[in-house]
Amino acid sequence: MPYPSNISTNTILVNIRQKENKVLKHIRNVTYEFSETAQGADFILGKSMIALFLALSYHNHHKDYIFERIRDLGINSSLRVLLVVCDIPNPEKALHDLSKLCVRKEMTLIVAWSLAEAGRYLETFKAYENKSKEMLQGIKSQDYLSQMKECLTSLKSVNKTDVITLMSTFGSLDDIMQAGADELQLCPGFGEQKAERLHKLFRTPFRDNKKMPSRFGNLPKAESDKPS
Repeated sequence: MPYPSNISTNTILVNIRQKENKVLKHIRNVTYEFSETAQGADFILGKSMIALFLALSYHNHHKDYIFERIRDLGINSSLRVLLVVCDIPNPEKALHDLSKLCVRKEMTLIVAWSLAEAGRYLETFKAYENKSKEMLQGIKSQDYLSQMKECLTSLKSVNKTDVITLMSTFGSLDDIMQAGADELQLCPGFGEQKAERLHKLFRTPFRDNKKMPSRFGNLPKAESDKPS
């Protein structure tokens, strides 16, 4: 979807129908301009990136609106975003239905919990439009020690000096994980508490088998999940 020649490609194009949208006051770090040539989208975020905006409070009273907007949107963009602002209590059913709709229509669902957060999403999509995947992912260290520093310093109270000590003592991550608490405690800088904590951590299952409470409570099951 080409930009008009008189508008910078660093600018978000906003459909004129969104002129009163309060999310606009939260777009502060990139520029935006109103356009009458948005071709069905609410926001044109890039050459092949567009977005529709939907507040759940509006959706609850106008169920057909989003279906009509998606139908008019077309399929000319490689990334089509449905940006939803969750501004109602108990949004589970609406979000569940919208997520299924996005799967069927090949759209990306983004849920924001405030207008400010929605504005930041729009800014971020625009700011990172031309960034390479390598820049977004960051530069990965290739040598083993650097990788171990990145891995182990994510653990509470383990610093880079501790990693060097562990690697020089045990030689590999596998040997560190197999070491007993008494062996870890012999390392310089490791007291009883740090050694016990690290030993216990390596023996804690990655997944808790206990049922975790959902942020949304009990979500309705999809049709395919219901018992026959």
